[in-house]
Amino acid sequence: MFETILIATDGSESVRRAVDTGLDMASRFDATVHCLYVIDESDVNTDTQKPGSDHDHDHPAMYEHGQEAVETVAERTDGEIITTIERGDPPSVIEAYAGDIDADVIAMGTRGRHGENRFLIGSVAEELVRTVEIPVLTVRQLASDETDNRLTGTPERM
Repeated sequence: MFETILIATDGSESVRRAVDTGLDMASRFDATVHCLYVIDESDVNTDTQKPGSDHDHDHPAMYEHGQEAVETVAERTDGEIITTIERGDPPSVIEAYAGDIDADVIAMGTRGRHGENRFLIGSVAEELVRTVEIPVLTVRQLASDETDNRLTGTPERM
């Protein structure tokens, strides 16, 4: 059913359950896993960018954060993961990348690094759910009074 799974990460703690869910799906379906981190163009200070340059290494802190984010995902499994860091508008880059690799599903968190100041499920997730033609699996972060019943078999609310 799922041959290629794209896990979109922003490196935030809120994406951890989405990563675990995506990796679990990949294991169950023996799927190829791609992990993508997008350096948000709106976060890039164009005043410090060299004319004609579009390399992620022009912003080493942002690239380093992306590298840490994809490495964190890769460390969560023994399986092979193809990691990629790109730069641009996150929803557009994620959608294009999913098309390029012929992904069957995109797994992502519902709230990323912008956290509480975003809408109900987050602007990137919301846009992808509305526009992408393949399924987008959004996985929310648990509240502090909830447990992950996938492992315990207990109700979500304590």
